[in-house]
Amino acid sequence: MQILLLQDVENLGEEGEIVSVKDGYGRNYLIPQKLALMATPGTVKARQEELRQASRKRAKLKESAEQQAAELAKTEVVITAKVGEENRIFGTVTPTQVADALQQQGYEVDRRQVEMDEDVRMLGVYTASVKLHKEVHAKVKVRVEPEETAEAES
Repeated sequence: MQILLLQDVENLGEEGEIVSVKDGYGRNYLIPQKLALMATPGTVKARQEELRQASRKRAKLKESAEQQAAELAKTEVVITAKVGEENRIFGTVTPTQVADALQQQGYEVDRRQVEMDEDVRMLGVYTASVKLHKEVHAKVKVRVEPEETAEAES
């Protein structure tokens, strides 16, 4: 029996392949588990069209991620923090703070997409990596500045 695999099946093949299996294995296990379809000319053609459309969609997503990465590379995020002795800040700058600052500038970025290259515990300029696509990462400058404290008038 010829079947078209809908998912990777261990010791059999990968998604999209047409393989030969015994009738019982295909009819009683692979097809009911939605792992495969009968390999008719219509199903093969339909599956190839689905894969072609999916690859086009992935290419578009990657292209838009690359455009956004180019914009983010020019962006600088300013984060203010309370400062103690020797320009050390209280706590650290977190990916959530960077993501919030990017959202305020109009970028759709989730905190899980942001990775700090190093712990930010002092004032200065650092870089953060933003994962926009599994193959596209953008580097963003993060400037940590002291909070402006309102001085009491005497």
